[in-house]
Amino acid sequence: MTKSVSFLENNRKWLAQFDSTELFFKMLDLCDANCFYIVDQDQKVRYWSRGMERLSGLDGEKVTGITCVPGCEITEDNNLRELDVKILAGADAIPVEKFVRILRDKSGLFVGGVGLLVTNSEQALDAIASKASVWSNQSFHGIISRSPAMRNVFQIIQNAAETEATVLVRGESGAGKELVARAIHNLSARQNAPFLAINCAALSSNLLESELFGHVRGAFTGAIKDHQGLFQRAHGGTLFLDEVAELPLELQAKLLRVIQERNYIPVGGDRSIAVDVRIVAATHRSLREEVKTGHFREDLMYRLRVVPIFIPPLHERREDISLLIWHFIHLHNAANLRKIEKIDPQAMRVLLDYRWPGNVRELHNIVEYAFAVGRGSTLRLSELPPEFRESSAVKIQIRQASPLSPAEEKLAICQALEQSKGAVTTAAQLMGMSRATFWRKRKSYGV
Repeated sequence: MTKSVSFLENNRKWLAQFDSTELFFKMLDLCDANCFYIVDQDQKVRYWSRGMERLSGLDGEKVTGITCVPGCEITEDNNLRELDVKILAGADAIPVEKFVRILRDKSGLFVGGVGLLVTNSEQALDAIASKASVWSNQSFHGIISRSPAMRNVFQIIQNAAETEATVLVRGESGAGKELVARAIHNLSARQNAPFLAINCAALSSNLLESELFGHVRGAFTGAIKDHQGLFQRAHGGTLFLDEVAELPLELQAKLLRVIQERNYIPVGGDRSIAVDVRIVAATHRSLREEVKTGHFREDLMYRLRVVPIFIPPLHERREDISLLIWHFIHLHNAANLRKIEKIDPQAMRVLLDYRWPGNVRELHNIVEYAFAVGRGSTLRLSELPPEFRESSAVKIQIRQASPLSPAEEKLAICQALEQSKGAVTTAAQLMGMSRATFWRKRKSYGV
């Protein structure tokens, strides 16, 4: 009899008092610091602990749902312990011992497995510690950045999460407003309750009211049964209202009542429902300007922007561009369809020069496009969307047709160093040179 079976036999009555889901989550929390993970029968990640994040350099939220990294596979015929397994972590292969347990459903079919990775190699432990240090400085609850401008944002998120204050996140489309909302929720006392989100611009006024506040049977044609709204389903947790500036005026009054009175009446209902929900709202518009034009209630604006958070657009934090590019490359490398190990200097220069109007979401889409259309270990300019190649063609032709004079080249090197914040490798990529050539020219010009 195994130790776990013995424990079950001896503690059935004691265990009966627990909710199995709650007990499971408690155990996951306890294991979170270790290199612990869960995959399904298709080798898709279902759970990725913080220990696995440190080992692999891959964010758990981003890895969940995609094929696990090489070495983490758990098949039906796995042994309980494997020796000399190497886990791919970025560009490194770290030797580990892998302990696995097979998971089966009630009918006995294989549905996945749980894995635990252990390493005693000092070199591997140093590598993991180094990765953890770098990762902790560049990732804040799924928000990837090394920009000084974002440090202040992270601090406000941390402080706001400790309160119950309503938060208004302002930023351009694709800048990561929902990630900010999730970070606030995950850092708050509500972290174990639901986090629900809705885009206020995506639905008509009637549908939006029903989705937010629910409706009772017979409230309108097609309402054949009672429907719980998001406020009721998010009770005890956080509700994220994206594009809140698009909320119709009649619903703004109802939202104001929920914030002030902590209750509301469903569509077609005749009694109020008490609710405890924290609201995090987001918009790419200025609510003050919307108030001036009569499109937004002033009293609601003040209720929503108790703690305002502004996310700088990606073109204002250029140092994050290469970091995010490589973050998304590593993420897609883990899917094993293609492995990109380097970026052609011309392609990197175009990516760094681009203004990224769609921000982080657009950058992710561009990396996904390159993985879809290209092959090989190098991301090339020809694998970027047509608009990137067209916008860079004139610059490349000019550069090829008229070589820079020494004075122009010195100025270009200074500008590249300024744009890269002194990072020599990035500056060399901007100039289309190798690091050695860039260093030699920089020295010759006394820069």
